[in-house]
Amino acid sequence: MGKERFWRASYDEGMDDIDPALFENAYTKVIRPAFAKYPDKTAVAYMNRHVSYTELDAASNRFANMLLANGFRKGDVVSINLPNMPEYIIAWLGTLKAGCTVSGVSMLLSTQQIAYQLRDAGAKALVALDINFPDRIPELLQQLPDLQIIIAARAASFLPGFEAKVSPQEGRTVRIFGDILNDAELSEQHPEVDVTPDDIAYLQYTGGTTGMPKGAMLSHRNSIADLLIYRKWLDWKDGEVVGLSAFPFFHIAGLFVNICAIHMAATQVLIPNPRDTDHICAEIEKYKPSLLVSVPALYQMLMANPKFQTLDHSNVQTCISAASPFPEEAQKEFEKIVGKGKLLENLGMTETSPLIASNPVKGRKKLGSVGLPLINTDIRLLDPVSGEEVPLGVPGEICVKGPQVMVGYHGKPEETRQVIDDNGYMHTGDVAVQDEEGYLRIVDRTKDMIIVGGYKVFSVKVEAILTEHPAVGTVALVGVSNPERPGSELVVAFIQRDPKYTFQGDEPELKQDIIAFAKEKLAPFEVPKYIEFMKELPLTLVGKLDKKLLRKDAPQLLSARTGLRE
Repeated sequence: MGKERFWRASYDEGMDDIDPALFENAYTKVIRPAFAKYPDKTAVAYMNRHVSYTELDAASNRFANMLLANGFRKGDVVSINLPNMPEYIIAWLGTLKAGCTVSGVSMLLSTQQIAYQLRDAGAKALVALDINFPDRIPELLQQLPDLQIIIAARAASFLPGFEAKVSPQEGRTVRIFGDILNDAELSEQHPEVDVTPDDIAYLQYTGGTTGMPKGAMLSHRNSIADLLIYRKWLDWKDGEVVGLSAFPFFHIAGLFVNICAIHMAATQVLIPNPRDTDHICAEIEKYKPSLLVSVPALYQMLMANPKFQTLDHSNVQTCISAASPFPEEAQKEFEKIVGKGKLLENLGMTETSPLIASNPVKGRKKLGSVGLPLINTDIRLLDPVSGEEVPLGVPGEICVKGPQVMVGYHGKPEETRQVIDDNGYMHTGDVAVQDEEGYLRIVDRTKDMIIVGGYKVFSVKVEAILTEHPAVGTVALVGVSNPERPGSELVVAFIQRDPKYTFQGDEPELKQDIIAFAKEKLAPFEVPKYIEFMKELPLTLVGKLDKKLLRKDAPQLLSARTGLRE
C-alpha cells in the first residue's frame, strides 16, 4: 500500500471501505429495485417529454429482445452514435440486458474515425441518427463487413408527428428505433440472460496515455464498484436526485452519471448540446436540479451567460467538476453564483470506470484540489522520469489500484502492460502533488509537461497563475521545440482574453504586461516566451482545452504572426 492510505484520516465520518463482495454482481441486476420501487417516477426529461421508469424498463427490454431475436450473444458489441436523448439510454440499457457490450461513439468523429473504432471493437450493431443514412452510413458499411444491424433514430422521435425515414442497406438489417419500441412481437419482459461480474459491460474508447484510440474494457464488476463507492461518498439517496449533466453519454463521465442516476432512481434532464447555455439555463429554471455535472470550460461558459447568474440555485446541492483542471479563481467566481461549498472537483479517467479521487462532501474541500483518493482505492505517486515513489509535496504521476481499474485494452495486451504494472497499479498520466492531509493537486499531464533546459514546467500551475491577470479569461500552455537548444522547449501561452477587461494600449503592450506579471509570480524558466491571443481556444469533443491541436498548430501560428519573445 502506498504510504498505508494515510489520507483516510481526512475522510468524512463513517467513510469506510465497502465489502468487495458487493461488487460481485451485474449492473442489470442491481438496478432492479429502482424500477420496482419507483415505477411512475420520471427517469428521463427531454424536450418536454418525460419517460417513466416503467416506460424505460419496457422499452429497453424490447430493445434487448430485438438484439437476441437477431442472433446477438453475450459479448457482442453494440456501438451507439447518438447525442444525449432517450434513445441513447434505451439502447444502452437494452444492450446490457441482452448481455452485450456498449461502446459509445462520439457524434463529432469523422467517418474514418468512426470506422476505425467500430472495426477495432468488432461492432455488430450501430445505433445512429437517420440523417447519417444518405452519406455516412453507406460509406461506413463499405469498411465494416461484420456490422449486421443499423438502428436509425432521430432527435425528434419522441415527439408526435415525426417518423424516421431511412433507406435500406443491401445485405444489412435496418430498423427504425420507434418501430422497435412499438413492435408487439418483441416482448416487454426482461430477457433471461445470465450476466456475470466478469462480463464486459463497456468498451470505452480513449486516447489513453499513449498512441491511437484504444478500447478500455470495463466489466460489470468495475462499473458496479465505482458506482457503489461514489454513491457512498456522496451519500446519494434513492429517488431524491434530479441531475443535469453536460457530459455526453459517449464520454465516460456522462456514462457514469447515467449509470448512477438509474441505480438511484434519479431524474435525468438530458442536454443534447452542452454548448447551448441558453437551453441549459431554461432547463435549470424548469426542473431545479439538485445535481449539476460538467467540465470546467463549460461551467465557465455558463458563468458568462447573464441568465445563469440570475437563476435561483438554492435547490442545487452539488456541482461536480471533472475531466480537466478548474482554475481556482474561476472556482471562486462560480461559487459566488451557485453557493459556497457546492463545487466538488473529482479526478477520473476512462480506464478507471472513471473515478479515482474526490473532495469530501461534508469535510474540508480544497479549491484547486481534486480531493482525496476514494474508499477501496490506493494510489502511489511516482517520479515520471525515474519511476521512484516521491515524497509528499513533490510532483509525481498518480498510479491507482482498486476494483474500478479496467480489465485492459481490447486486443492490445502490450499497451495494457504499459499502463498497468506488475503490482496492479494503473499509471494514469496525471502528475500531482499530494499534501500531508492526502489531498491531490494536479499539476500536469505527463504528455503536457514542458521541459525547459532540463527543468520541468507544469502547465497547470503556470495557467493558474496567468489567470490571475485581469486580461486573461482562459489560457492553455504548450511547449514548442527550441531550435536553438535541442531537447529543450519554449513555453507558449495561448490566451482567450476576458471580454470584461479593457487595456489602455495595443496588443504588444498587453503581452508585455502579462509577461511582466508572470515574472513576478513564476520562476524564469516557467515564464512564457511567446503569447498568442485567440478569439476562442479550441476544445475537445467534451469541452476540454485541446492542447494536442495547439501543439500541432503552434509552430505555424508563431511563424506566421508576430509573437512576443524575450
